[in-house]
Order: sequence, then C-alpha cells, then structure tokens
Amino acid sequence: MISANGSRGVLSAAGVAPMLNQAFKRGRPVAVALAINSPGGSPVQSSLIGAQIRRLAEEKRVPVHAFVEDVAASGGYWLAASADDIWVDSSSITGSIGVISAGFGFPELLARYGIERRVHTAGEDKSILDPFRPERAEDIERLKSIQARVHSSFIDHVRARRGHKLATDRDLFTGEIFVGEEAVSAGLVDGIDHLVPRMKALYGDKIVFRPFRQRRPLFQRLVPNVLEAGLQGVEERVAWARFGL
Repeated sequence: MISANGSRGVLSAAGVAPMLNQAFKRGRPVAVALAINSPGGSPVQSSLIGAQIRRLAEEKRVPVHAFVEDVAASGGYWLAASADDIWVDSSSITGSIGVISAGFGFPELLARYGIERRVHTAGEDKSILDPFRPERAEDIERLKSIQARVHSSFIDHVRARRGHKLATDRDLFTGEIFVGEEAVSAGLVDGIDHLVPRMKALYGDKIVFRPFRQRRPLFQRLVPNVLEAGLQGVEERVAWARFGL
C-alpha cells in the first residue's frame, strides 16, 4: 500500500527515496526497472514518489521501465505511469483511475448504550463526516468536490505521461480495472512481458541487475507496534481484496 505511514509493507515518499536515489545514482546505470505490486493508497504520496522518479530520470538521463506484478491500480498505476513504458503479466490488474473514500457510520450506537459524545468546534465544518452523527448533504457534497479535484490531478498525470498512447474510443477514468491484454488495448500499458527478458531484449544478455529494496528503520524491525501492525493489516487486506487478491 501507499501511505504516509512508513511502517512495514507500506510505500511512502520518505521511505522509498533512499532506494530510488541508489537505483538512479549508484554505478551509472543504463536503465532503472520498477517492479510494482500495489493496490494504491494515498494520492499525495503517490504523486510525491512519481515526481521523484521523473526528477531522477531527467536529471540522470536514465530511462525507466515499469513492470507490474499482481496489481498496479489506483496509486500503484500512478507510479507505473511515471515510467517511460509499462509492462504487465497476462493476469496483472491495472487502472482503477479514480478516488475512493470509505468508512462506517454509527449515529445511533452511542444513544443505544447511554453514552453522550461531546464535540465542540470553532468552525462549523470542523467535524465534517463525523461517523457518530447522521451524514449531512453538505458534507457529502464537500467530499465529492475534494474527490473530483484529486481525480482531475490523477487524470492529468496519466494523460501527460501516456496521452498519445491512450485509447480514445472509451472513458478510461471511471475507476474501471483492466486485466492483461485489456490494458494493452486501452493504451494504459505497452505490452505483455516480464522484467528480466524485457530488459535483456532492450539492453543485451550481458546486462547486470542490481536490486534495491525498501528497508524499515532498525527500531521498527526490532520493536514492532503490534496494534498498529494489526490495524494496518486489516486496512491492507481490504485494499487488496478490492481486486480479488
């Protein structure tokens, strides 16, 4: 998942920055390959990571190739679109170019158990979408307005990176997902291929691969936060489940 929370299993701009810097700068690479497997997450973190990929690629004049594993959807596709080309497996899931907000509402739960909730704000919209009160039409309208702006930024990014390749006979920005060859036909990806054979086809059989992976801080590895890890695990499971994985 992509999140500002830099704990285990999460991609954040701060967390992947050292890995990206090494990939682009160590040993004068002829190219950088991104192995992407993400159901998405934070649009801001996705944008920050994607922007860093482009800055480094242009600064070092190094081509970037993205290879999708199980899924590169939503924010995961944002990252893939930051590459110069995108390659998928015949069963890879891509797309989901949209914005989602999900949660729960408990407006009657507190009253049922005789609990009084006291919330005091300066500013009438400070408690927007409070899950312990009925939804207000103006709150929903405000949320949809925010989502529309984020969605517009996502669409602009995809068009800027792949505009000349995108199919023009359908709307690709409804949040729909595409599998394998469907994504190729839609112009969201460039073809069906895997990392090693594609890179060898582009740069020769003698190419040397140097893998870089994100590392968690030592303290997180030695002393994991059990509660945080449990909550994150639930959230991550829900994110992957949206794509049947």
